[in-house]
Amino acid sequence: MHSKLKCGIVAIRRKIVLLVLCTLSLGVFAQVSNAGRSVFSFMGLPVSARINALGGSNVSLSDGDIAMGMCNPALLHANSHMMLQLNYSYYLPGTMFGSALYGHTFGEAKGLRKDPADGAPEKPNYFAVGIHYLDYGHMKYADQDGNKTGGTFGARDILIDIMYARQLGRMFKVGVTLKPVYSIYEHYSSFAIGADVGAHFQTKDSTFQMGLVLQNIGWQLKSFYSEEDGTGKEMLPLNLQLGLTYRVKQAPLRFHLQIHNMQTWYLNYEWTSLDIDPTKGDIVPHDVKWYDMMFRHTIWTIEVVDKRERFYIAFSYNHRRRAELNLIDQKSLAGFALGLGVRIKQAHLDFAISQMTKSNFSYQVGLTLDINSLMK
Repeated sequence: MHSKLKCGIVAIRRKIVLLVLCTLSLGVFAQVSNAGRSVFSFMGLPVSARINALGGSNVSLSDGDIAMGMCNPALLHANSHMMLQLNYSYYLPGTMFGSALYGHTFGEAKGLRKDPADGAPEKPNYFAVGIHYLDYGHMKYADQDGNKTGGTFGARDILIDIMYARQLGRMFKVGVTLKPVYSIYEHYSSFAIGADVGAHFQTKDSTFQMGLVLQNIGWQLKSFYSEEDGTGKEMLPLNLQLGLTYRVKQAPLRFHLQIHNMQTWYLNYEWTSLDIDPTKGDIVPHDVKWYDMMFRHTIWTIEVVDKRERFYIAFSYNHRRRAELNLIDQKSLAGFALGLGVRIKQAHLDFAISQMTKSNFSYQVGLTLDINSLMK
């Protein structure tokens, strides 16, 4: 009886892994066949202060930070249980960008090691829900010549993440996220359903971690505009990412390398010299060197982390952000981000700073509360 049960569990695990791989393959095919057609670009903004400090994305670090699940659902962790996280971001005057997340862990697994932080047994099922809200503020009506016509209107984006991850043994996890998206700009509105599928691996001592995720698989169900032939509906900004994390055993250092948008090569917005490929009909830009384009797919981060991970300082470099936001006529820190965090009893505090515009820095603050400890 015990042998049959064990075989059944192994078969289920194999099916889950196969499902993840098939979904990844289908998503990549969809992106290739619909290159350049996507909406809801706000989904690429860093949803937490720590993610901003790590360069805008991290799909390989699983250390209990619930916000990591928004980058890769497989990064949900046993330490995310009953964690409530609130984030607020300042990008531009008049705008508001924030997020709220809550995690819950359930389904005890016998035989798994105990978490040294609290002595509680690790559990194989991780669940979390999060919401992002971006308000662009109030804008004045004007005609085509820029003359004010009176009155104001607003614009908002809302994204909900419903995340689930399953522990498969001690070193491997898979996860999936359901993502309803809603936007309203003046009287135009759009609704879409997307999904993330991810996997995570780490060594037993957690010195090396690796994550793979396909983000934003999905399309609009209701578009901002509708054409008679149905071409008004667009796909979400698909993003295939691979992440590597390495922590030095004998030093308080941790290194991250994130490779994003692996499904496409061209990431530039400079279209000064174009050719049309007669065999594929694709627009091929030639104004960016190949090595520059290659590094636009990468994010590099170094962290200083104490042994018990109660404090960290992170410094990152996002080359794509640097290439797109750097200013020719003046010095800029675009592409660089700095952040720090500290854990005080039942609360985690995070702060990050990066440059997103010509004259302003963007600031993000985050507060994570351990609801389970506060209720005791």
